[in-house]
Amino acid sequence: MTLRDRLLGTSLVPLALALGACAATPSAGAPGGEVWLEPSPNLAQQIEDQVRVLPWTHGEARVEMIHWFASVGEPAYARLLVLCLDPRPAVSATAVAALGASGDSRLVESINALDWPAALHPEVRFERARALLRLGDWSELGALVDGLEAESLWTRAWCAQALEEVTRQRFDFDPRADEAERAEAVRRWRSWQEQRAAEGILLTQRSN
Repeated sequence: MTLRDRLLGTSLVPLALALGACAATPSAGAPGGEVWLEPSPNLAQQIEDQVRVLPWTHGEARVEMIHWFASVGEPAYARLLVLCLDPRPAVSATAVAALGASGDSRLVESINALDWPAALHPEVRFERARALLRLGDWSELGALVDGLEAESLWTRAWCAQALEEVTRQRFDFDPRADEAERAEAVRRWRSWQEQRAAEGILLTQRSN
């Protein structure tokens, strides 16, 4: 099973068990003004244990952590929304990725309501765009299209995969192709983006 399959596949921890471990009272004061289900003391401790080791995880371990948070679902949302604004890009991007992997569209308003810094780290910007895209908000699709022009091969490939995952489009973009071929594919992406915007499918993109 690939890392992508691990992230997009079924939960390692059944959601029913996660919800069964929750307290009946909702959490208050969560970022974005939403009220989320609180975790039980035991689950809250498990969440904090994961948060403590998050900065020191890499590769497959981090994918597994994203998968775990997503499987816990709503009881972890309030904590993850706080982590979205962590000054460490890897921590912030992981939290955003976990929210996106949850598939819960109720998170869109809370993510958009966060006090994001004006100059967002590229890793976080791309991950936020993908998360919103996965949750049904296509307003930041352009951030991923921009990523197709990045100098980094890894970034180009990641953005191409994120776009294809949701839109089912690729426009023959090959992150390893020469600059002229990539530019032509990006032109097709931008043309498609403009057409979707004219149809009202895309909202106005953020400036940061």
